[in-house]
Amino acid sequence: MKILALSGSLRAMSVNSAILRTLSVLAPDSIDVCLFSALGDLPLYNPDLENAPPAVAIQFRNEVSSADALLIASPEYAHGVTGTIKNALDWLVAWEGFSYKPVAVLNASPRAHHADAALREILITMSATLIEAASITLPLPSANIGEEELRSSPEIVSALHQVLAAIEHAVNDFLAIVPISTVGTADT
Repeated sequence: MKILALSGSLRAMSVNSAILRTLSVLAPDSIDVCLFSALGDLPLYNPDLENAPPAVAIQFRNEVSSADALLIASPEYAHGVTGTIKNALDWLVAWEGFSYKPVAVLNASPRAHHADAALREILITMSATLIEAASITLPLPSANIGEEELRSSPEIVSALHQVLAAIEHAVNDFLAIVPISTVGTADT
């Protein structure tokens, strides 16, 4: 199973990116968690480019299409989602390959409830299949926690294992009821 991980932060020391990289390390062999690192390279979404999207947008859409599920971890900026994650989702709004895609949302801060709610609303509006059991707020002891600290915390490791198990379960259930031919196609 392939999970495409999207971080809404471009910071080198982003806790959201660290969480996603940690999930990649903790994932069992049956799950491949791939962090899409080129979100910052996406130009601002412009509907005029739909007929000829830039190469990075095509790459992004192809990665979304080939993923069994998406996992988004994004900070809150001014009570909203980051421009990075909103722009990435805008590139998927008019694209049928995103419809009904299973998506989980990780929240790295209990104070970031505005962005978490906004992100969920955006995803539901875009016809994503939100995996509620895998969409959690992590019990982080600090906003400056690194990957090594994440991996050494039994509480966090347990929560992340539960996220992966919930995604795997939801995707297996989803694929059992939705024929593969109806799940999005890649741009060429």
